[in-house]
Amino acid sequence: MKEKEVILTVDGLKNLEDELEQLKSVKRREVAERIRQAIAFGDISENSEYEDAKNEQAFIEGRILTLEKMLRNARIIDDENLGTEVVSIGSVVLLKDLEIDDEFKYTIVGSAEADPGANKISNESPVGKAILGMPKGSVVEVQVPAGLLKYQIMDILR
Repeated sequence: MKEKEVILTVDGLKNLEDELEQLKSVKRREVAERIRQAIAFGDISENSEYEDAKNEQAFIEGRILTLEKMLRNARIIDDENLGTEVVSIGSVVLLKDLEIDDEFKYTIVGSAEADPGANKISNESPVGKAILGMPKGSVVEVQVPAGLLKYQIMDILR
């Protein structure tokens, strides 16, 4: 079975590589030390500190595996070569909500680095899907759980 391709910007790739390095070089050692200290307290069968440390260790190892898989299947989007004719992954887009007459600036990214709080929306999100491939000036309708939204693509900044 083919693994899912992970689409990343150059910044997204660097962030994942940094997180992986932090987990492998710092967090692994910290949790190993916590486990050693908990074992030193004696009976581990009723030692909550030991259990907490083992749970954290399992989480860290799982995250390391996830990050390694993501990086192995990464396709990097070079935003230096993006055009401004149509919206694509890596584009920075100025959208106008036609219902409330408000504008929003979003960066279209792969799902692995989506962060709505930082105005990074996934190409797989309803809005991301609707605007991909659309030129400046287009009006798109997006069906979301709350209803139908209408956006106009005011500008494609990169």
